[in-house]
Amino acid sequence: MFLLRDLSFKRDSVVTQGRISWVGRIFVSTAECNLGGQYVTILLASGVVHRDLKPENFLFTSRNEDADMKLIDFGLSDFIRPDERLNDCWKCFNVAPEVLHRSYIVWRLIFGVLVSSPIFCYVEADHSGQGQSLDFVKRLLNKDYRKRMTSAQALTHPWLRSESHPIPLDILVYKLVKSYLHATPFKRAALKALSKALTEDELVYLRAQFMLLEPSEDGRVSLENFRKALARNATDAMKMSRVPDILHAMAPLSYRKMDFEEFCAAAISTYQLEALENWEQIASTAFEHFEQEGNRVVSVEELARELNVGPTAHSMLRDWLRGNGKLSLLGIPNFCMG
Repeated sequence: MFLLRDLSFKRDSVVTQGRISWVGRIFVSTAECNLGGQYVTILLASGVVHRDLKPENFLFTSRNEDADMKLIDFGLSDFIRPDERLNDCWKCFNVAPEVLHRSYIVWRLIFGVLVSSPIFCYVEADHSGQGQSLDFVKRLLNKDYRKRMTSAQALTHPWLRSESHPIPLDILVYKLVKSYLHATPFKRAALKALSKALTEDELVYLRAQFMLLEPSEDGRVSLENFRKALARNATDAMKMSRVPDILHAMAPLSYRKMDFEEFCAAAISTYQLEALENWEQIASTAFEHFEQEGNRVVSVEELARELNVGPTAHSMLRDWLRGNGKLSLLGIPNFCMG
């Protein structure tokens, strides 16, 4: 075994395509740690956080180009339930500002592999012509963890996308669908309009997640599909972290099915969309759809009830409404983010 860092710092032996392959394998390893020939599927969805992700902890089993990559050093790892935060745990070269606010990420790992330099030692360089790779890193560098890509989403990014990288089931989908099922009809309509504005690149991830649920012949999924998909990826770690508890909150799906169009509305993150460079175009297109299909007159008081906020927020909510009482272009995305 030898360190991934040793490879990534050898400029004469590492080409761009090679780095792309390794970055992809890092994300696959982050989601699927190959142990003794069996896959412990989706560490994060299993409720396991590594807490020490860095190039030094990704090792190859041999010097062959097709060698298996393994994630090691689980000394700082821990179990975590959905939406729970851990105590501070970080090292100097791998810390991000929000780590002190208890959110853990993989951006530094990818930065080191792509740039071949620790983050604090980086020298500004010309990155013209590297649009997709820069977009990839920026979407991991976002300080707001709600706007940052998950490992599964990273594997569907245009810069990294490859048939050789299996896309794991993303627990974020379960959280978003859960919230959607408990949303009001008005908010669901707004999310539906937003989903219709997505580009093909954004749909790749959603389509992959939908297919992992193994929809029925009529192209729809039920709560049972979500349950079985989670069971197929279940591990002892997942059971110990009680991730399946999230299924209880998805009970409304017991009485109906969801097609791909509604799944897209349910599984999109407005926070993540807002971080995209083409966000203004997405919001504008969504506004056009919402005007035709779901926008209606709503009072400030009703909007406050929709968002479960008090009278102190009324002045802000008035800015979201037009003179005719309907949500404005500014109001729709803010309303979706709740």
